[in-house]
Amino acid sequence: MKPVTILRITTLLAAFASFVFSVWLYFANDGAIEDRLNGIFVGIWVPSILAFGIFLVQALPKKD
Repeated sequence: MKPVTILRITTLLAAFASFVFSVWLYFANDGAIEDRLNGIFVGIWVPSILAFGIFLVQALPKKD
């Protein structure tokens, strides 16, 4: 498998895991405001992970 493909899959899996974890933090606890804020904070990671993945894919050297 090509390194670019591995990087893309890893990035998508990390973003999906962050999304699922943030939803779990937001809804699965007793409803305290701190738990909901933690869920929102982790949810902010998703676009950051995707942006970092795009940056890394663009930074890889192109093979012609």
